[in-house]
Amino acid sequence: MNTKGLDYTLLTLVIIGAVNWGLIGFFRFDLVAFLFGEMSWLSRIVYALVGISGLYLLSAFGRIRSFEQA
Repeated sequence: MNTKGLDYTLLTLVIIGAVNWGLIGFFRFDLVAFLFGEMSWLSRIVYALVGISGLYLLSAFGRIRSFEQA
């Protein structure tokens, strides 16, 4: 099964989340809240998608390891 497109899409979401956490940590600026509102339904969807993407990409470690052993 080819999951390359899904992997890149989810990696993009995780990078957005990482940039947002960096902005929060360095400048106390929440980009998602700024764009979509403070805990609005849309910002909660963005946060949820970033979290699910991070959990899914944990499987990338297993795929990379199995690829290196092949």
